[in-house]
Amino acid sequence: MTPPVRSWLFVPADSEKKIAKALASDADALILDLEDSVAEERKSAARGIVADRLVERGAGPQRWVRINRIGSGAIDADLALVRDLAIAGIVLPKAENGADIVAIGKALPPGVRIHAVVTETAASLFGLDDYRHAGPGLLAAMSWGAEDLSAALGATSKYDADGGLSFTYRMARSLCLAGAVAAGVQPVDGIFADFRDADGLRAEAVAARREGFTGKLAIHPDQIAIINAAFTPAEEELAAARRVVAAFAADPDVGTIALDGRMLDRPHLLAAQRTLGLAR
Repeated sequence: MTPPVRSWLFVPADSEKKIAKALASDADALILDLEDSVAEERKSAARGIVADRLVERGAGPQRWVRINRIGSGAIDADLALVRDLAIAGIVLPKAENGADIVAIGKALPPGVRIHAVVTETAASLFGLDDYRHAGPGLLAAMSWGAEDLSAALGATSKYDADGGLSFTYRMARSLCLAGAVAAGVQPVDGIFADFRDADGLRAEAVAARREGFTGKLAIHPDQIAIINAAFTPAEEELAAARRVVAAFAADPDVGTIALDGRMLDRPHLLAAQRTLGLAR
């Protein structure tokens, strides 16, 4: 089993320097961004840079391209571009339901998959169960974002008075996690905006993995090592998971086993198997 992508690093597609630095990083996946980080007058130039950089597969991170949203004036040119690229997939911003995935999938060559950002519009919050119907093998991951959602809702802030995310954005995050698991794809936590705050990033990434996310978006190369570490099980954690799996394998007809003074049942087995699936 191939372990999930831990770190997804965004880089503006119109910056040769930033792309070169990102390609040399330890990110599991690199997202060349044609959407928000590129001004409208630079999008054509950015497509040219992407075409030059991604014409052949190379060593290093997986290559992904974030295209512009469905209904924008830029998406047709983006889709024409990615048909000729050596990439793992595209990142679709502001996706609202499984029908969006199916529609975009028809324009992609075989083997190119979709990572959907699924909480950036008000309507998107009502379609998170629908990704189960996107079709097998096309949808690879779902991630969430608070920045565009906050703007779409007309919020003055996405934070409570105590500095934590407000309920609406915590709800969007949880719905993304549940929707991704229901669809059988990778759940990816959103960005941590303050790339200078290593402790804050570490705490958020560790909490995300604890809740069930298996990777996280990044906006700066300095965030990669922290994210990769947070989503990589420690050897003692893997050893404990192997013991649980082995105990159930030794007596496959029982639903509950005793191990180290604890009674374990099938949810513990599933959790152990998931932990082993994160091993690299």
